[in-house]
Amino acid sequence: MLVNETVTTGRSQADIDQIRLSLQARYDELSAEYEEAVTQSQVLRLVEVGDTAGDDQADSGTKTAERDTAQSLLRTILDRRAQFEHALARLAEGSYGWCEGCGSAIPVERLEIFPAATSCVGCKQTRERRAA
Repeated sequence: MLVNETVTTGRSQADIDQIRLSLQARYDELSAEYEEAVTQSQVLRLVEVGDTAGDDQADSGTKTAERDTAQSLLRTILDRRAQFEHALARLAEGSYGWCEGCGSAIPVERLEIFPAATSCVGCKQTRERRAA
């Protein structure tokens, strides 16, 4: 480990390794969840293709809603996985745990709750207020 890394991040190599393992484990869980959702989506499509005879508008609407829900789930999982991928990249470059907005340290409690956080609470609140 570089001496500067400990000074700038305040983390030991053991801490960094533990964070990396935790982030990687969650990334792997999300990857497996995504693969399962893709499989379920494909099964849903196969069932739809083979079972459209006699469908009325309500049946078609239900199938469309189920398809939309499945696609939304896939997008959500991919977004969450990308957040953890970004967190792993930030950890590798030494910027993990520092706010991308103001450069302040992100509180450990926030990182424990949301390990992929890229902003401190203040910057996150400001961004949410602007989006509203």
